[in-house]
Amino acid sequence: MVDVTAASRLLSLAEDVLGLRLPVLLRAWDGSEAGDPTGPVLVIRDKRAIRHVLWQPGELGIARAYVQGHLDVEGDLASGLSAVWAAVREAREADPQAGRPRVRPSHVARAVGLAARYGLVGRRPALPAAEASLSGDLHSRERDLAAISHHYDLSNEFYELILDPHMAYSSGFHRDPSMSLEEAQRAKLDLVCRKLDLKPGMKMLDIGSGWGSLSLHAAEHYGVHVTGVTLSTEQRDFVMKRATERGLADRVDVSLRHFRDLSGAGVVDGTIDAVASIEMGEHVGDAEYEVFTAAIHRYLRPGGRVLIQQMSRSNDAVGDRPGGGPFIETYIAPDMHMKPLAKTIGLIAAPGLEIRDVQAMREHYPQTVAAWAENLERNWSTAVALVGEEMARVWRLYLVGGSLAFEENRMGVDQILAVKPSPSGVSGMPPSPLAWLEEN
Repeated sequence: MVDVTAASRLLSLAEDVLGLRLPVLLRAWDGSEAGDPTGPVLVIRDKRAIRHVLWQPGELGIARAYVQGHLDVEGDLASGLSAVWAAVREAREADPQAGRPRVRPSHVARAVGLAARYGLVGRRPALPAAEASLSGDLHSRERDLAAISHHYDLSNEFYELILDPHMAYSSGFHRDPSMSLEEAQRAKLDLVCRKLDLKPGMKMLDIGSGWGSLSLHAAEHYGVHVTGVTLSTEQRDFVMKRATERGLADRVDVSLRHFRDLSGAGVVDGTIDAVASIEMGEHVGDAEYEVFTAAIHRYLRPGGRVLIQQMSRSNDAVGDRPGGGPFIETYIAPDMHMKPLAKTIGLIAAPGLEIRDVQAMREHYPQTVAAWAENLERNWSTAVALVGEEMARVWRLYLVGGSLAFEENRMGVDQILAVKPSPSGVSGMPPSPLAWLEEN
């Protein structure tokens, strides 16, 4: 006989712990249901989902259950997450702590009772293989290499399924909402190059060059000589192969090294015309960011420009989880540190760089991520074959959750343009930013 109380008991406990009413229909492993019949359907397929949450209450426990397929959402995952976040925002108007697990002794007693009643008692379930496991000192060269490898060395073929042909893994610039992903990424690459005022023969440094979208574009269309820097062997090999195929091997060189070690790549202080860092600064860490911006200032010649595109978090969010939350920090980008925009600007200016322009890109990111998510779903079986079911589900959750964070202004992304003035204060910059916003 189906126990019709399993779902209602579990939902009631979850709502008490979170301090809010969840707008979901919960379906338990035994077929019982409880909650809002008009809301998204949250399905507990296996009792191990409950064990994950009992062992690790909150976001991480739920993520582990989802990644392993013990917990699922019927229908549109984005709509489900959006409904939950809307409920959290509404509840926080009355209680700022709503949505944050608060486990009281009474909750523990109820959980123990439910565990005994429904056979939920057991050892901690095996953790998903997709979780990162790092060791060593925070932001040491070895640990940074391991963190980058965990995410970016997943598989070039996997990223080719998701990204556009440029292989740009950052927010596009959707100057027109009807733009395709490829068009928006090309618009972003041209925007960066125009802001840096690239001219043939210039020397450019691309810190965190990824799969070479900017390095190859700048060399091919603006005639510059680019030194790219990455800690990912797969990315380095990918870029150099593309550079050779496009006849750009004499203008693009990707160095497998840390940004602090660029003298080994032939970079001479005070000789670089332009520096770009596209969504890499988040991986530098808080304590190391001053070293990062001081190095950029040192590499640039007087009058040289730097363009940093970087994600940000609000002051409140950074105080909680500067990496974006337990799920992101465990599965996607361990050791990532997102700062409030104002702090980032201050750190860029500190070594003597003059801030010339800040362009908010937040509304562009959901459009970019939506295209990535669509590519993932369209190529789902191939993605699973390449990286496994667990990792594919990690990416589904990552893309949906990330897009929602930008839509709801919990995360931002900005392009920050700065220049290294001459000793007499000459910047060589136009007095208006309109020059780089107009298409050539």
